[in-house]
Amino acid sequence: MIAGVQIELFLPASQNLKEKRAIVKSLIGKLRSRFNVSAAEVAYLEQWQRTVLGIAAVANEISFLQQEMQAVIRFVENHPEAELIRVDTEYYE
Repeated sequence: MIAGVQIELFLPASQNLKEKRAIVKSLIGKLRSRFNVSAAEVAYLEQWQRTVLGIAAVANEISFLQQEMQAVIRFVENHPEAELIRVDTEYYE
């Protein structure tokens, strides 16, 4: 089973690309270490207050993946420097 999530974020504190990249890099690092997922910035690479994170995970049970992805979404939603705009989740067998 494979889960894929795209999370679109607004970064109101970011005033330039350097600040944006610091926020995104920190968030991706925390996601990778805490949840053991693959994560990358996948859209709006040159806009400094908007981004889309692509997150993927693999497991042998769909219920585990659903719980893990919900935890990832909650974690990102509670990040102090990011506001959640949109979430798209897909599961593959």
